Amino acid sequence: MFGWLFHLGLDAFIISAFLAGIRRSTGLTPALSQVPNKDIRQLLRSYLEVGEYAFDFAVVYSGALVISRGSIELPNSICQFFIPTDTEFAYSLKA
Repeated sequence: MFGWLFHLGLDAFIISAFLAGIRRSTGLTPALSQVPNKDIRQLLRSYLEVGEYAFDFAVVYSGALVISRGSIELPNSICQFFIPTDTEFAYSLKA
């Protein structure tokens, strides 16, 4: 029973992240304004926001893995924007 619920929740999470990817790449979004019930509309909006968070996390995490493992070669002028030096990192923590 719990395994089935976990599987269903994970599927819903993945579908939400997939919809966020579609939104980012094409700009297509569901017309939530056409949902008549205010509570269901808010629930759907929250569901899609979870997907946005998951998509953002996946993009940042995979980008950090690619840069940290040296899988790509970046010119120094571009690399400084992706890999902070110690002083830049310390400054960003203070702000």
